[in-house]
This record gives sequence, structure tokens and C-alpha cells, in this order.
Amino acid sequence: MNIHPSSKGRLGLWSALVLTLAASPVLAQGMGAGGPSPVTVISAEAGDYTLSIPLPGRIKASTVAEVRPQVSGIVEERLFKEGTVVEKGQPLYKIEDSTYRAAVSAAKAAVSQAQANFELAQINAKRARELFASNAGTAQNRDTANAQLDAAQAALEAAQAQQNTAEIELDRTTVTAPVAGVIGLSQTTVGALVSTQQASAMTTIRTLDPVYVDVTQSATDILRMTSTEEGRTMRATGEVSLTLPDGSVYPYKGRLDAAEPQVEPTTGMVTLRMTFPNPDTVLLPGLYVEVEMPQTVAKGAIALPQNTVMRDGSGAAYVWVVADGKVAQRPVTVAQAMGNTWIITQGVNPGDQVITSGFQKTGPGAPVTVVPADGAAAGAAAGAAAGAAPGTAKQGGSN
Repeated sequence: MNIHPSSKGRLGLWSALVLTLAASPVLAQGMGAGGPSPVTVISAEAGDYTLSIPLPGRIKASTVAEVRPQVSGIVEERLFKEGTVVEKGQPLYKIEDSTYRAAVSAAKAAVSQAQANFELAQINAKRARELFASNAGTAQNRDTANAQLDAAQAALEAAQAQQNTAEIELDRTTVTAPVAGVIGLSQTTVGALVSTQQASAMTTIRTLDPVYVDVTQSATDILRMTSTEEGRTMRATGEVSLTLPDGSVYPYKGRLDAAEPQVEPTTGMVTLRMTFPNPDTVLLPGLYVEVEMPQTVAKGAIALPQNTVMRDGSGAAYVWVVADGKVAQRPVTVAQAMGNTWIITQGVNPGDQVITSGFQKTGPGAPVTVVPADGAAAGAAAGAAAGAAPGTAKQGGSN
């Protein structure tokens, strides 16, 4: 075989590089000549974990009452401070009432007149009955007197009703709070003319303790949840938590209060209403929040730190465990994230030693040495000095 002189030079260079690699203790171990790599592990423990689903929603006041006038007139006075808590029946506005007072006086006079006519009709009817009984009067006179008595009684009742109406309208010149709650800004100023037919509210009162959070959930998820007795119990009695827009967790728990009894045909979603206490008025209407809705309980599941779960090229989740002194790869089923942990329902058994660090220096089938967590840094340095080969696993992943 003939070798070109320049080819001889390249072959000599490659020969020198191979000899250098073979002489390197670090790389030689990486090729299978070294000892076990140090790793830290966590012992898997089984437990029962409540699995929930995040559902976005907005805060709504449990009661919203728009205050409108029930009589017409000029606003004389505003009797409340905007943004404060008002009680049911508390005066809010005073409308000029001179016309309504005059109407009450006229109605009272009409009642007095009707009362006098009624009393006179009673006397006439009694006299007519007595005369008829003694054959001194006719039946026609008796019947006429009785009819006049009935008419006088009806006129008296009508006058009394008119007086009641006039007094009600006079009372309504003082606009009161229909419900208890936090009152908003006044939309009416002193001196403004208001009427019973106006479309705009004078102000609005909102009950903010408790408050509602309306969310939507797919009908499929609801059917899956309510298909088991455990799921139905959790839906009926389970508490729900709430996360504020700044990421903090609201300190009070809520509950599922009601569900719209229909599925939205275009989206397949059902509207759920949660109720939350709000004693400090932290939750305001319109605020965007996220509710954690319990769905089911994963019994006998394993909670592992998120850094222990890895993903392959297809996205399938797996972990590395120490078995017989070597690394074994286990495919796992991730149910849900919970804080900084993954809830694993399949693939890991109680007591398994799941690797938490040292991934870069080992791989499936390679021998490893378990070291304490506080000695991981020293063990990694020792492994590097011995020439551990880098691994190919990709850490992390999402649910």
C-alpha cells in the first residue's frame, strides 16, 4: 500500500493524539476504566396528595345595588361619605320635600272629610233601619241609607289609601341604602334634579364580604371528577385556595358555592361560582385571580423534587434510581406539580433511591456511589479528579 508523504504526517498526528488520550486518566475512566461516580439520592416515600387544577377568574361582589330615586325632586343634601361602609336603611340623600308634605296634608284633610261623611251615613242608616222596623219608614229609604253607608265607607278607605301613598312618597324623599355594603362614588350632586324614570344610578353599593369568584371548567373534567364518590365528596365539601395577581396566596379558604346548570355549547365549559370571605376588603370586584380547585386524591403517590425528573427527546418523563449500585432509568407518570415537587403516580416505588445530583458524571447502567447531600460538592470534585465522563441526560421538564 502506497502512502502519500502528507498522509503520513496526518497519520502520525492522529497516532500521537490517541496515545495522549489513552494516557489521560480522566478520559480513560470516562471510557470505562474509572471507578463509581458520586451521587446524592432521596428515598421515595408514599403518601396521599390532593390534586387540584388552576382556574382563572375575576372577583365579583356578592351583592350589587344601584341606588335610584323613587320620587322626583331637587337633591338638597348628600348624607354619606364615599367609599365607606353603610348599613341597610341608612339615609344617603335628601330630596326637597315641600311638595310631598303638602300632598300629605291634603290627603289627611280628605280622610277627615271622608270620615265625617261615613259617620253621618252610619247615623242615617241606623235611623232608616229603626223606622222600617217600627213601620214608620219604607224599605226603599232603608236600602238607600245602607247603600249610602257602603259608599261612604269606600270613600273613606280610598282617602286613607291616598294618605298612605302620600306619606310613602314623603318618606322616599330621604333615599336610604337598600343593602349593607361599601358605597361607591356619588354620581349625583347637590342641586341636581332627579326623577323616578332616570336611567343612571345615584350611587352603587357593593357587599364585599363575602365575595364571589366565577370560573369556568370543562364539562369533561367535571364528569371525570364526579364519576367517583371521592370526587363528589371533595366537590361538595372541599376547600379551594386563591392566588392573588402578585403571586401571593390569599390567607382565607373558599368553597364551591354553585354551578351553572348548563354547558356552554360553543366552548363546552361550565361556570362555577366560588365564595370567599373578605373581612379585610383585600378582594375587590374586577380583580383577576387564580383558584386552585381540588379534583381528586392521589393515594400512595410519591413526591419528588422537580430537578429529579427528566425528559427524553419525545417528552416522556423519567428518573434515575440507584439499583444494585448502578444507575437505572425508570419511566414515570407525573400527575401534577405541587410547589417545588412533582407528584408521581407510577414508575417509582416506596424506598427507591432516586438520584438528586451527580447526573453529569454518570448514566444508565454506570456504577455509582451514594454520598451525603452535604458532601456532594466534595464527591463531585473527587469524581472529576478520577475522570468521570459527562452524562447525556436532560434535566427538568414540566407537567
